[in-house]
Amino acid sequence: MSETARDDVLVTAEWVEEHLDEFGSDDPDYRLVEADIDYDESYAETHIPGAIGFRWGPHLQDSFQRDILKKDDFAEMMGERGIADDSTVVLYGDESNQWAAYTYWQFKYYGHDDVYLLDGGREYWLENDYPTSDEEPTYPETDYEAGGPFDHLRIYREGVEDAIELDLPLVDVRSEAEYRGEKIAPEGSPETAQRAGHIPGATNITWSENLNDDGTFKDREELEAMYEEYDITGDSGVVTYCRIGERSSITWFTLHELLGFEDVRNYDGSWTEWGNLIRAPIEAETDDPASRASKG
Repeated sequence: MSETARDDVLVTAEWVEEHLDEFGSDDPDYRLVEADIDYDESYAETHIPGAIGFRWGPHLQDSFQRDILKKDDFAEMMGERGIADDSTVVLYGDESNQWAAYTYWQFKYYGHDDVYLLDGGREYWLENDYPTSDEEPTYPETDYEAGGPFDHLRIYREGVEDAIELDLPLVDVRSEAEYRGEKIAPEGSPETAQRAGHIPGATNITWSENLNDDGTFKDREELEAMYEEYDITGDSGVVTYCRIGERSSITWFTLHELLGFEDVRNYDGSWTEWGNLIRAPIEAETDDPASRASKG
């Protein structure tokens, strides 16, 4: 296990406020990015001055294939928005940084080294009365050269099947109701799978357990103690998953970036893929067939 300092991957709201002039400059040395799912009710209404806005679906996904952006598409998107491959990028967003963590993971997947999360995300910034703006900035385009992809950060269905056989830790970060098979998706979300339950052998440690009440990450000692209770210590590979890969990115960030576990892979296919597979093994902790949300 490597030792990772929090200031290697997290920045504070105070630090961002001190660097607003740099983030608002045409020079691409610093770029601030807000990544949201509720874009129209979040970034479009108000955001940190100088921040670029990404809507998770059209900006960070290939919605036709239901996949992350291909390498060239990612590079094109970043370059068009004025982000260079050597920019210091700080990410934040709504829903306790879920979408920002997913974006951070995607940046790392394509080899961008100098990237950070704003601890506490959008809610922390607003609740503590830091400055905001409704002006959407435009920056000169850059030539962005993406690296990778670095597949040691990602796992596919076949790899998950291997992880089950090897009895590697699988962390299901969804709600207890989703894990137990009582519901397929969070309230208000589309039910993107045909069956409910969890991957056999997975441990349910919800994504929010990584965070304090104000949305900032818990300290290292508290996080280490929490995962040690489930025998997750970084001595073996770990797989994280949720429904579509964004909540599991929070836990991937915690284990890989904050705690320094070397082999942590995000299964971004997550329950949307696994819950739709024919004959895929599924466990559910309920005896009521109707509550498993199975669809014929």
